[in-house]
Amino acid sequence: MPNEEIFEEIENTQSVTQHYLGLSLNKFFVLFFIVIAFGVWIGVILYGANSMEVLAGLQDYERYLKTQTKELKNENAELQREYFEIKEISAQ
Repeated sequence: MPNEEIFEEIENTQSVTQHYLGLSLNKFFVLFFIVIAFGVWIGVILYGANSMEVLAGLQDYERYLKTQTKELKNENAELQREYFEIKEISAQ
């Protein structure tokens, strides 16, 4: 009989987290903190300075620089052609 009373007393002293989740209150808070920290980390990855928006912006900027490079190469070729024509005329 005394053993049954001890078991009943143990069951009555369990916290809510121990009763429903099987975890002590300390373990529950540690697990809760880890889950929250992981969620914040994922949020920073997706929406922070290292986000997909930054990647898309950099890709747009790369395309802009490539077109600018092509335009400048074409302009340079025209200017060189003009320079050599003037040089040829002045040499004669």
